Amino acid sequence: MESIELRAYQPEDAKAFRELNEAWIKKYFGLEEHDREILGDPDSWVIRPGGHIFLAFLEGQAIGCCALIPMEPGVFEVAKMAVDEQYRGRGVGRKVLAYTIERARELGASVLYLETNRKLANAIHLYESLGFQHLPPKESPYVRANVFMELRLGTTADLRG
Repeated sequence: MESIELRAYQPEDAKAFRELNEAWIKKYFGLEEHDREILGDPDSWVIRPGGHIFLAFLEGQAIGCCALIPMEPGVFEVAKMAVDEQYRGRGVGRKVLAYTIERARELGASVLYLETNRKLANAIHLYESLGFQHLPPKESPYVRANVFMELRLGTTADLRG
């Protein structure tokens, strides 16, 4: 695959961030209220509280993204990870997630947390391959969340894979 550019979110990326996420959420589940909040105003829900969004671009087109949402000091939620359907299975998700993990390390994060769904077996496999461990179920703002995982930084598998 041609060279993928990974970079931090700019305000003009809001539409791409929303569209990439709406596509997979609608395909598998249906948008929930908290999805609408975050995707409708990522500056208020992610950036201003101290979070970050990272995007993957190919020839100027956004093809993937991932957000880090602060939960407490040193802890971020990995959220709103998406890859354009036509680029899935080509390592884009691994690149975006590895980039996100490295940025989290640079930010001083000690734990990354995520919620997902059993239906998303490929995503779960990716998370496991990068060192995420399963957690017991907990409360979530998402009805669809039934898999909970965390990565304690410093115990990550090789991110270059």
